Amino acid sequence: QNMLEELLIHKPDDPIQYMINHLKQNNDDAPRICVLGPPASGKTTVAMWLCKHLDAIRISRETLLFKEILALTKEAKAYKERKQKIPNALWANLIQERLSNVDCIKQGWILEGFPENQEQAWMLQSSGIIPRHVVVLYAPDTVLIERNSGKRLDPSTEEVYHTTFDWPSDPLVQQRLVKPEDLSEQEMSRKLLKYHRNFPGVFQIYQKVLKSVNADQPSVDVLSQVLTYVQTRHRSAAPFTPRILFCGPPGSGKSLQAALIAQKYGVVNICCGQLLKETVADKTKLGELVKPYIDNGYPVPDNLVMKILAERLNALDCTTNGWVLRGFPRDIEQGEQLQKSQFIPNR
Repeated sequence: QNMLEELLIHKPDDPIQYMINHLKQNNDDAPRICVLGPPASGKTTVAMWLCKHLDAIRISRETLLFKEILALTKEAKAYKERKQKIPNALWANLIQERLSNVDCIKQGWILEGFPENQEQAWMLQSSGIIPRHVVVLYAPDTVLIERNSGKRLDPSTEEVYHTTFDWPSDPLVQQRLVKPEDLSEQEMSRKLLKYHRNFPGVFQIYQKVLKSVNADQPSVDVLSQVLTYVQTRHRSAAPFTPRILFCGPPGSGKSLQAALIAQKYGVVNICCGQLLKETVADKTKLGELVKPYIDNGYPVPDNLVMKILAERLNALDCTTNGWVLRGFPRDIEQGEQLQKSQFIPNR
């Protein structure tokens, strides 16, 4: 899917060679995550924690300007020194240049605090930078203003601490902590107003891959929810043939639910027990082998059951419309046999 996205974006002259190079270089399972949110919501803390946990590369405005040696860094710093706003196009080009490095391709990346508005999001997309997961932290403005007043930064590690909620135990770290700039309540209120004005445009672009996480709760809970989300895979919009497996104890309603799904979606409803009886009634060769076991009340050997199931699941109606199966597998061994036979459920 990622390779197809890249082909559509870059439209190379030699698509075959481009795909070969993509497969050699890219790791499609590498994280591509944006961590967004208002000031003091904990973006840096979350991004740094994700980088440690996923072994990914953290990228922020600060790292691009002061930690990286890129072709466009000098130009961006010149704007900063003149106290001028760095153009959105320049930010997008800086990010694109950094993400094209081998470490980002192989390990993945966590982009912190960018994009801030719809224009920046469009520029990232037009540059081929499409995150798989977008995490948006949120909290009441009153909480963010209070949290901002106690914010402290460790210049050595760039980790963020708080005088009330997250004070370091190490005395050496305590001595290094500095107070960030622009901590006045008026400045914070101005930034929050700007964020609330711009965020709906960002949400509109990323809504299909975006999850909002409440930052006004213990950091352990915030990090747990974020990690759970970024480790999920989004469902593909591509059409597929349903292969549904129903499991559950006797009396749990498998038969009814399977019948309802088969009726609603037009898939083939297969009950393993009923299938065995039908095979015996049809007097096929497999049916003759199964008949003594059913007549005497003994369980039918798994290899016979799998042959009958394979024959049914390979039938044209099942391969075309899909199927819903119940009554098999009943244990791990049967599940492994189903897996080996390449009848792998997708639901």
